[in-house]
Amino acid sequence: MTYSGYGRVIKGVGGLFTVRMHPGKTADPMPLDGLTVVAHGRGNLHRKGALLVGDLVEVSYDDGSFLRRDAAIIPAADGAGISIDRICERKNALIRPLMANLDVLFVTFAATAPTPDLETVDKLIAIAEFNHIEPVIVITKCELLPDYAEELELLYRHAGFSAFRMGIGMDEGREALRAYIGSNLDGKIAAFSGASGVGKSTLLNALFPALHLETGEISYRIERGKNTTRHVELYPLSEEDGCGYLADTPGFTMLDFERFHFFEKEDLPLTFREFIPYIGSCRYTKCSHTKEQGCAIVEAVRSGEIARSRHASFVSLFEVLKRKTKW
Repeated sequence: MTYSGYGRVIKGVGGLFTVRMHPGKTADPMPLDGLTVVAHGRGNLHRKGALLVGDLVEVSYDDGSFLRRDAAIIPAADGAGISIDRICERKNALIRPLMANLDVLFVTFAATAPTPDLETVDKLIAIAEFNHIEPVIVITKCELLPDYAEELELLYRHAGFSAFRMGIGMDEGREALRAYIGSNLDGKIAAFSGASGVGKSTLLNALFPALHLETGEISYRIERGKNTTRHVELYPLSEEDGCGYLADTPGFTMLDFERFHFFEKEDLPLTFREFIPYIGSCRYTKCSHTKEQGCAIVEAVRSGEIARSRHASFVSLFEVLKRKTKW
């Protein structure tokens, strides 16, 4: 007998894909529903890069693809007879790291040691916004520079983002972030970005103790300019169907507008969400929102409605995108 079902690709190595099968996605229950299986891509889907971690996929298999042992169902360990037939529509697909359907990006940086580069933070936020990924700001090491950490939190909250302060002895911030995760990640894929030294691994272990992650397992030192062969993997946050996933995602600090053509300069204003109420109110139709007289966004910066650091990041990114060739 032939069966079909749907699942989420959570890992892919050497042409084999690990898929967590979703129960209840078909009219009748299927034998492998709720199990994690190994599968092969059918037809063109076996090509490198065709299937991405995070993809929702349609899977087919037959009675030879699994064993029945008492009440247990044991899928073939080598994926024999289990094939991925179709990729469901993607919400987004990222180039680096190579994955699909990311929903939430926790943009993590330290208040100090290392000193935060807000332009890099804002670049990452802009790329997330363009790809319909919700950015959430997480500021670590806040006990070292509490006043500046609070200033950063207020800056990003005023811009329209959820923001959290973490640090030694700051249990309230960690519990607030834990509550946000508990309320917002069901059925979603989340990832934490962050450069080496910001305390991301320690934070992840505190937030997700059930995953039993060793320090460094989900975060490693990124060496700029070198290629990485490390694979993206999704970790289910519980055994429940419809749970969220945490992505092990090398490469989030390496995004580069000049090397990766995410969007055009005309798209940039819409990736700064606090600019949106002012778009269309400028004196000139083709306003760049960088320095023109009569620009509603520039006026909002002058009046303090938009943070100067955020506008400075916008201007810098606009100049990069303006130099980008279209071929």
